[in-house]
Amino acid sequence: MNQDLLELIKDYAINEHTDVNAGLLGKSKDNLISMLIDLLTKYFNDVNSSSMRELVVAMVAGYTPRFEKLGYNGYRHNTLTGKVEQCEIKPPNFRTDSTAKQPKKLNGGGNFTDYTWEKFNRHKDENPKMLIGGFVDGRLIYILGFDFNEEDFLSKLEDQLWKRFPTGSDVIGQYLRSAQFSYIHYKNSVSLEIVYSRKRDELFRAKPFIVKDLFTYLLSVAR
Repeated sequence: MNQDLLELIKDYAINEHTDVNAGLLGKSKDNLISMLIDLLTKYFNDVNSSSMRELVVAMVAGYTPRFEKLGYNGYRHNTLTGKVEQCEIKPPNFRTDSTAKQPKKLNGGGNFTDYTWEKFNRHKDENPKMLIGGFVDGRLIYILGFDFNEEDFLSKLEDQLWKRFPTGSDVIGQYLRSAQFSYIHYKNSVSLEIVYSRKRDELFRAKPFIVKDLFTYLLSVAR
C-alpha cells in the first residue's frame, strides 16, 4: 500500500472531510489513480472487516502497520532499548445506522478469537501493547493503550480459559471462540494511557455511543 494512500486513510478518520477533499484536489491524476487502485485491491482482498481501522490505530499510535492476517497488528523500534515493540489492536466501530434494538455501545473492549492457553502464554511472554480504538461510523474517537501483562486484564482472560479448558491445557482442535474484555478489566492498570482522543466538543457528540465510565475517563483528560 503506497504512503499517500496510508496518509489519506488516516486523514479520513481524523480530519474534517473538507480538509480531506482539499488534500485530494492537490494530487495529480496519476497519483489519484494509483491510490484508488491500491485501495480497491486492498478492499476486495480483505477478509477482515476491521483491517482499515486497525491500520488507522497503528499509524496514529506511532506503529508501523502489519498487513498479515495472523500475528500482531503493528510494531515500532524503541530507540532507547533497541528493542522492537509489538502492538495488538482492537478497533470496534459503532454504527449509528444499526438496526439492532440495543446496539452495543463502545465500552473500551475487544476480544481474542479462537483463543488457547498457548496463545495466552505467548502473549504473556511477549507483553505486547494493547491498543483499543473506538470508532463511530468509521471516524476515530479514541485510542487507549496499556500493557498486556496487567493483572486485572490477565485475570479476565485466564478466567475464561479455565472455564473452557479446566485442566489448564489445550485440547487439539478446540478453542475458546471469543475471549472478551472491556474497559472495566484494565481501568486500574498502571500502564493505562489515552493515546488519542477527540476534543471535548467532539467527545460530547459521541457520548450517546460510549458507556458512561469510559466516557467519564476520556472527558477527564480531554482538552
